[in-house]
Amino acid sequence: MSSLKKKYDVIVIGCGAIAHATAVKCSQLGLSTLCAGKNSISNLKFAGDTCSENINIVALLESVKLYQNIAESINNHGIYVDGLAVDLQQMMQRKNSILKDRDDYLLNAFRQHQVDYVCSTTQLLNSNTIKLLENLDNSSTTIQADNIILATDSVPISLPFAIVDNKFILDSTSALNFTEIPKSIAILGAGVIGLEIAGIWKRLGAKVTILEAQDIFLSVLDDQISSLTYQLFIDQDIELRLGTRVISTQIIGKKVVVEYQDIDGVHAIKIDKLIVASGRKPNSEFLAAAEANLLLDENGFVHVDENLRTNLPSVYAIGDLTLYGPMLTHKGIAEGIFVAEQIAGKRGTPINYMTIPNVIYTEPEISWVGYTEQNLKSVGEPIKSFVYSFQNNFHARATDKFPGFIKVIIDSTNEQIVGVHIIGKNSSDLIAEAALAIEFSGNIDDFTRSSHAHPGFSEIFHEVFSNLRLNI
Repeated sequence: MSSLKKKYDVIVIGCGAIAHATAVKCSQLGLSTLCAGKNSISNLKFAGDTCSENINIVALLESVKLYQNIAESINNHGIYVDGLAVDLQQMMQRKNSILKDRDDYLLNAFRQHQVDYVCSTTQLLNSNTIKLLENLDNSSTTIQADNIILATDSVPISLPFAIVDNKFILDSTSALNFTEIPKSIAILGAGVIGLEIAGIWKRLGAKVTILEAQDIFLSVLDDQISSLTYQLFIDQDIELRLGTRVISTQIIGKKVVVEYQDIDGVHAIKIDKLIVASGRKPNSEFLAAAEANLLLDENGFVHVDENLRTNLPSVYAIGDLTLYGPMLTHKGIAEGIFVAEQIAGKRGTPINYMTIPNVIYTEPEISWVGYTEQNLKSVGEPIKSFVYSFQNNFHARATDKFPGFIKVIIDSTNEQIVGVHIIGKNSSDLIAEAALAIEFSGNIDDFTRSSHAHPGFSEIFHEVFSNLRLNI
């Protein structure tokens, strides 16, 4: 790594995939760029972001799905296996090797696009100056830039009654790095991360209980899809206890005792591991010095305008630091590109947050884009909806992946698609077609006139819209 310059066109503060993609885009647009963050390069590892956690989840989920398929359904194909066993260490090594490949790719992209980088705790001093609190390469402790982009992602929310020790009580990152399969797990939170982790360890044989404070399961989903999803998790023997308030946690011997209250009174459960998956918060606590006067709200979110500019001239904030859109890596990357184009004097394309696809990496996957039916009905929008089962898709049936549903919502005045919700195999890929359709104001006929490969999973779009056309 060459010595750092005293001034850049752009400094990106952050250490994850969002900061990386933003810095590379700035350099591609001809801007001298520095990426500075505590884990930007630490032993050639990018770390601390939701992207790393998502890669962990997807890699482990793929391994456990293979195991479950062999254990439970391989005989249906006339294939028989003796001596089936799980080597958790090798499974973790595979997952870690994928992360290393990602790290190498990101590092090479920095080198290829001539992005300078430094591993240091970094703090914003004013509109044009940052301070490197750990001066690792003997450069000056303060560096200036014409523009600064804040992209420090988010961190898990901690709970005062469940202090994480990452031995018995773990955060969501440590819960993906067990060295042995626990016999019993409780998860605090039935949100996206909690459900993803639950599915992994349940398939490897752990007894899983989820404690959720809300009375409604996955309230971010369309109500109908939420009900179908709830039943799918119950069918997988994952115990979901909604409307619970955790009172206390204790470590007794080598067990965790969780006391909680619900409508039926006070209860206690004893498990091997407790996982805190109660959500994430913006990583902004030490982001700016007090004298910088960066405006934050009471929850640590950075105030930005529609162009993602903060209250400080030439300072932008993107990703999980803002209240715009969901806390998703691809949302933050889109915002980073938008900001980079503004700084370079190009016409940046504003983010349409309603066309950002959301995915829960469970089995089956859950994905959605656009509005929910309850959203639209609450404001009196004229809509029609239709639910179609994966059982009617013969690629799904041929691959034993037919548990699932797709729901489409259209504006009944012009038949434009305004919401698509999917539970089923490959839904994380299928949802991209729906997002594109909503972005370009697609309607029923756009799908019925478009040919989809038969038999294929994507054919479900043609099927659902053809059936919808017959029912309106």
